[in-house]
Amino acid sequence: MNLSDLQWIGLCLALILLFSVWGKNNPRRALRSIPAFVQLRRTIELSVEDGSRLQISLGRGGVLGPESAAAFAGLTLLRQVAEIAADSDQPPIATTGDGAIMLLAQDTLRSSYQRLGISDQYHLRLAQATGLTPFSYAAGALPFILDRRVSASALAGSFGEEAGLLTAATQLSGGFSLGGSENLSGQSILFASADQPLIGEEIFATGAYMDAGPIHQASLRAQDVLRWSVILLLIITSLLPLFEGLP
Repeated sequence: MNLSDLQWIGLCLALILLFSVWGKNNPRRALRSIPAFVQLRRTIELSVEDGSRLQISLGRGGVLGPESAAAFAGLTLLRQVAEIAADSDQPPIATTGDGAIMLLAQDTLRSSYQRLGISDQYHLRLAQATGLTPFSYAAGALPFILDRRVSASALAGSFGEEAGLLTAATQLSGGFSLGGSENLSGQSILFASADQPLIGEEIFATGAYMDAGPIHQASLRAQDVLRWSVILLLIITSLLPLFEGLP
């Protein structure tokens, strides 16, 4: 890791800290509406009322590669869904294509059940690794999605072409599907096949929109500042040649 990497990390941490402190002293600014999260909240509430189950697909990304950010976004979504629906008749279930993410998903659910005081209702089968290659993972997850007790599936993690199989199964069962991935091929497939796709970096806003905590909102503000800074820098860089010949 060189100095520039450390500088970027330091800048990100400084912005997150700034927005964390700023958020405590100022009224919460409204986030722009993302229809996928609005519909997901409604679906979670309905599933609790009618006794159906939500299936969370965490993808096949690991914890060490660049796809880990999407996997952790999926784990955040799993935690928030569990906080709402863990004590329903049919608690949410998670599937993944990576062993380490499976262990983290089990720990996420276990801690959520402990916070809710219903540890006796938790069991390891609520989070499973269904396959370690893209299509074996999708094939192993299909029975969970096609289960008549499942009313919705949320795909949040690293997905490629196998995402089409998962969303097709959700459509076949008549359920609601939400999908987000950091992989471009996965994004294109989810955009075309999911009921509510997360476009671009919207998957990384999961924590902020699902009320996972103020630090997630601060992180989202920091992302916005960095994004607009890069856009401004690109515009300035593209315009500089126009002024080089001026006296």
